[in-house]
Amino acid sequence: MKSDGPTQPAKVEDGRYTDKDGNPTYHVTEGGKKVDWPTMSGYLRYNSNCIVCHGPDGAGSTYAPSLVDALKTDDFSTFSGIVAGGKKDVSSSQNLVMPAFADNKNVMCYLTDIYTYLRGRSDGVIGRGRPAEHEPKSESFKKAENECMG
Repeated sequence: MKSDGPTQPAKVEDGRYTDKDGNPTYHVTEGGKKVDWPTMSGYLRYNSNCIVCHGPDGAGSTYAPSLVDALKTDDFSTFSGIVAGGKKDVSSSQNLVMPAFADNKNVMCYLTDIYTYLRGRSDGVIGRGRPAEHEPKSESFKKAENECMG
């Protein structure tokens, strides 16, 4: 389970930030106006792959739950497992099914990025809409992206 409130990065390596437990996190500066590149990448990838079901800014829809709310309790491991393996919540009042994305490189190559974006939204440090500014994409990010996407 994740802690409450904004997370301060404990470590940065090649433009990626992690918390004290080694989980991916965001880096927001300039009063919430500027985000790190992985968080910006997460915003872009979320809007390419997740918005259709989970709604704008991770706020949820009538079709799928709010990821902003889910990340108040779900850690990176839980989030990753659900995205990769899918999830089914079936009861007499609902039939919610999320497909598995383990074979989708457009999701899996950017999974930590999507998580950092949603974590920042969940912690309340990243507002709705496109972040105004972002750090540049690092060379190591470009290399990892090329290797993952093939």
